[in-house]
Amino acid sequence: MSVVLALAVAVAALTAHTLVNATRWLRRPAAGPVEVTEAVAVLLPLRDEATRVTPCLRALLAQRGVPDLRIVVLDDGSTDGTAEVVRAVAGDDPRVTLLTGVAPPPGWLGKPHACWQLASRADPAATVLAFVDADVVLAPYAVAAAVTELRAADAALLSPYPRIVVRTAADRLVQPLLQWLWLTFLPLRAMERSPRPSLAAAGGQFLVVDRAGYLRAGGHAAVADQVLEDIGLARAVKRAGGRIALADGSRLAACRMYETWPQLRDGYTKSLWASFGHPVAAAVVVALLLLLYTAPPLIAVVLLARAAPLESMVALVAYSLGVAGRVVTARATGGRAWPDALAHPVSVGLLGWLTLRSYHLRKRRRLTWRGRPVG
Repeated sequence: MSVVLALAVAVAALTAHTLVNATRWLRRPAAGPVEVTEAVAVLLPLRDEATRVTPCLRALLAQRGVPDLRIVVLDDGSTDGTAEVVRAVAGDDPRVTLLTGVAPPPGWLGKPHACWQLASRADPAATVLAFVDADVVLAPYAVAAAVTELRAADAALLSPYPRIVVRTAADRLVQPLLQWLWLTFLPLRAMERSPRPSLAAAGGQFLVVDRAGYLRAGGHAAVADQVLEDIGLARAVKRAGGRIALADGSRLAACRMYETWPQLRDGYTKSLWASFGHPVAAAVVVALLLLLYTAPPLIAVVLLARAAPLESMVALVAYSLGVAGRVVTARATGGRAWPDALAHPVSVGLLGWLTLRSYHLRKRRRLTWRGRPVG
């Protein structure tokens, strides 16, 4: 009984932390009409995105509230006609510049190198840089709202996390874990106030930076070899004395990260090893997650079969509290709460499997992404 009760108390504390983060500390930029006077460069790295770039680029061209807006697109060695699609969508719009990227030199991974090329070629007059991925579709005032929040937070880097679009069962099981993890385990207010680089989080799908702070941190050159270049950049900003901030960007941007299960599986596999660090640390974290969120419903069934209804009820309470944390996260970030949250134990179990797969393939040097080696 004491062990089951301890599990329930621990999950209750974590869910309470999720609730505090979601209702009190999470920044929510205004999605309505807002205007900024600064020059802003939106930077869009592309590699084989011919089938996905059109909605993204059209949304960028439709941005409002930023009179001095420049859009710089980098074709990073695409072989599917991405550049031709960009030209067709952009037409002769003078705000758009299309660059041809060069292969990353030794010591660089593809995404950081593409972002660094973009930042280096952006209009020098731009005081703010907004990095956007091809799978992101921005609302009309998204860039203006994000820049306004960046300045309001007095930050050098703002990560307005998009609403994650889910369509398949795999999407619904895995994708909501992104927001749930940082709302549950990351103290948002402490993260913003603390100068510790280890206390940092960011999402590279939509990332807004003060250009001067970005350059003081070394830009993407400081994270040239990092798979999680977004988190690495946030840490570099902190090391350089800048502040970072997370925000709910669900009203500003939507993102469908992966179209198929193999893409989702491989996308997480390539980076989870970098999220957890040393394999021992990963094993401890995954074991704790499984114990707290996957074990309770299983324990409840076993205890009920052993005619221990009270203990079984406590285990079910622990399970319900975990589900509640997922519901709070979904409501706070524009996600889908029901019935997906009920499968939270399965989601955590799947995360454990993906983590194991990530370390397994990295050990065998078989991690790749977009045709390039990773890790």
